[in-house]
Amino acid sequence: MSLTSSRRYSAPSVRFPRLAAEIARPVGMLSRLGDHAIFYGRALRSVPHAALHYRRETIRLIAETSMGAGNLALIGGTVVIVGFLTLATGSMLAVQGYSSLGDIGIEALTGFLSAFINVRIAAPVVVGIGLAATFGAGATAQLGAMRINEEIDALESLGINPIAYVVGTRIAAGMIVIVPVYAIAMITSFIACRLTTVMLLGQSSGLYEHYFTTFLNPLDLVWSFVQAIVMAMLILLIHTYYGFFASGGPAGVGVAVGDAVRTSLVAVVTVTLLVALAIYGSNGNFNLSG
Repeated sequence: MSLTSSRRYSAPSVRFPRLAAEIARPVGMLSRLGDHAIFYGRALRSVPHAALHYRRETIRLIAETSMGAGNLALIGGTVVIVGFLTLATGSMLAVQGYSSLGDIGIEALTGFLSAFINVRIAAPVVVGIGLAATFGAGATAQLGAMRINEEIDALESLGINPIAYVVGTRIAAGMIVIVPVYAIAMITSFIACRLTTVMLLGQSSGLYEHYFTTFLNPLDLVWSFVQAIVMAMLILLIHTYYGFFASGGPAGVGVAVGDAVRTSLVAVVTVTLLVALAIYGSNGNFNLSG
C-alpha cells in the first residue's frame, strides 16, 4: 500500500518535469532576488568598517583597480582601458556627428553633440562597460578563486568578517577610484571629439569651442558623475555577489564571471534609462533655439 501510494504521489513529478520546473522558476527567481538584497545590505553596511580597519588592503585595491597589477600594470588597469574606450567613443561621435550634420548643412553643431551626448549617454555607458570588464570581472574571478580554495572559509575560522574584508574593501576602493577615473574618461572623450573635428575634419576651432561651451551644462556634468557613481556601486555589488558565492571549481568561477558581466551590463543600461527619464524627462532640459 505504501509502495503504491508513493508511486502515486511521485508520478506527477516524473510525468511532467518541465511543468514542475516552470512552476518553480518564479519562486527560485524571487529567492535569488532576496539573496541579492540581503548580500547587498550586508556589503554596504561593512564598507565603513572595512575602510577603517582594513586600510592597507583598501589602499592595495585602489592601486590594483586604477592601474592594474603585475604584468598588467599601466596596461590593463581600469584607467587605461576606460581611457581607450572613451577616446574611441569620442572620435567616433565626432566622425559620425560631423558627417550626419553635414548632410543637412549644420556640421557646425558638432561641438553641441560632444557637450550633449558625451555627458548624458556615451561616457556613462562606456565607463560602465569598462568597469564591468575590468574591475568587476577581476573581482568576481578573485573572490571565486578564494571561495573554491576555501580562503573565505579560512577567514571565518580566524574570526575575520569575510564580507567586510573581501567585499567591503573592494567597494570602498571602487568608490574612491570612480570619481577620478570618470573625470579622466570625460576629459578624454572631450579631447578626442575636439581633435577629430578640428584636426582631422578641418572645422574651425573657434566654431567648435563656441557651440561646445554654449551647450555644456555644468548641472549635466554633476548628474553624469552621480550616474557613474551609482553604476559603479551596482557593478561592484553584482560582481562581488557572484564571486562570493561561486561554486563548482574553476569552471564555476568562469560561469560566475559570465553571469556577473551579463547582469552588470543590464544594470548599466537600466540606470542610464532611469536617469534619463528622471532627470531630463521628455523635454531634454535644453533649448537649441536662439
